[in-house]
Amino acid sequence: MSAPGWSWEWDREARRRMVLRTVKCVTACGALLLAWSLGTPTVEAHWADQAVAEIKVEAAQARITLAFPTSLAIFADDDHDGQLSAQEVRRHRAELETFLGQHIRVADGDARGALAVEPASTGDVTPGPGTHSTLLLVYRWSKPIKTLAIQYELFVPGVSTASCLATIVYGGQVRTFVFTPERRTLTLASGTASLWHQGISFTALGIRHILTGHDHMLFLVSLLMLGGGLRSLLKTVTAFTVAHSVTLSLAALGIATLPPRLVESGIALSIAYVAAENLWRGAHAIRTRWFVTFSFGLIHGLGFATILRQLAISRANLALSLVSFNFGVELGQIAVVTAALLSLGALATLPWESTMRRWVSAAAAAIGIVWFIQRAFLV
Repeated sequence: MSAPGWSWEWDREARRRMVLRTVKCVTACGALLLAWSLGTPTVEAHWADQAVAEIKVEAAQARITLAFPTSLAIFADDDHDGQLSAQEVRRHRAELETFLGQHIRVADGDARGALAVEPASTGDVTPGPGTHSTLLLVYRWSKPIKTLAIQYELFVPGVSTASCLATIVYGGQVRTFVFTPERRTLTLASGTASLWHQGISFTALGIRHILTGHDHMLFLVSLLMLGGGLRSLLKTVTAFTVAHSVTLSLAALGIATLPPRLVESGIALSIAYVAAENLWRGAHAIRTRWFVTFSFGLIHGLGFATILRQLAISRANLALSLVSFNFGVELGQIAVVTAALLSLGALATLPWESTMRRWVSAAAAAIGIVWFIQRAFLV
């Protein structure tokens, strides 16, 4: 019998013991994670902490159509259905104007605009039904606007990943900006070039989406737990990159789309499958891992595109936004893979390294199953 390790050429008794250990591991991880998940509110993946804004600047006014987490204005949600109705907006108009005026300040030089809050028109995009509300914020001045400064402070408290994805139409140009707790201010002058700024914003958005997207990160880590050498790793990572780039582009162009609930459930299943394959097939999975990764990468690409579809990006700026966002995703992916490989390399000489890989795979499989249940059945 060969020495124990990350080898699958064991006799029947060794395999039986390995299966029993794996079952115990998965059961323990699953029980802990399920208990944790039942005590944690289930929210729509990626959107719970985000807002979307369409900002149109005219001669002496700025109109902001804002979709934001209703929890931030819970005082106006009288029926507690997670969305502000037109009646609730009118009933709490004064409170909303005070609250939003404090958290979204828009000024032309030293002159702050006078804010009026109205119910948004029917059909305005709301990213999370049941979790977000859409309002129309109108800021007015007595003179034509020269230089507009927007100070955005409407973030979910204590959440570093909170953001607002903004599309701005001003001076005949369409530009985009991502407000975050670290980047709260945007200054605009009519006719100023913004392509470089837009590229930087979308690159940063792509990096944040990977580094704060725990499901995408866990999928990458699960892929690495199999091992297989540098050549196999390059094939696997390349397959994932090509696949998600294809569907990201198609989805951003509106050519290929699927319901968000189906996409997010598929991402969770991809984690569970890859992690389980590490346990049950082991080294035998290396030859086909690139194909499995490519297939699941198509689903992850649709998940990446969710953010871009929520922004009203003009066709003229779509190519730059898409390339910049995808570049940011790749940078984030490289960071995750590099960190994981360095960690695995440091552990490679330890006697329990193969056991650690199995435990990580088992935990990832359990997490993937829990996420699938939450997303598919809205538990």
